Amino acid sequence: MNNRAFSANLEKRTQRFAVEIIRLSASLPNTVEARAIRNQITKSGTSIGANYREANRARSKADFKNKIKICESEASETQYWLEVIVEAEWLNREKIKPQYEECNELLALFTSIGKGTTI
Repeated sequence: MNNRAFSANLEKRTQRFAVEIIRLSASLPNTVEARAIRNQITKSGTSIGANYREANRARSKADFKNKIKICESEASETQYWLEVIVEAEWLNREKIKPQYEECNELLALFTSIGKGTTI
């Protein structure tokens, strides 16, 4: 797979992940506390793909690397909120397992991409 195909594939993958996070967040309880977490996970989970799309349109290698680091950070934050949701017993581990595993893979990908980029 060439770089262009890889990038297009990863853009689509991060977009699908964003939709999954939106659906997951909609299933959280309607309490003040859960609404706060819903807002946080929706922001971080949808930000991954938006920032990756921006990275692919970066003006420089430094800009690309910065946006990739943001993707990495947002994936890590999303993983954190998924863990909080389980610990708060709003959803069980099995229910969030697909999103958690995908988030883990995205985090690994963006970490690898970030390390492979030189300025």
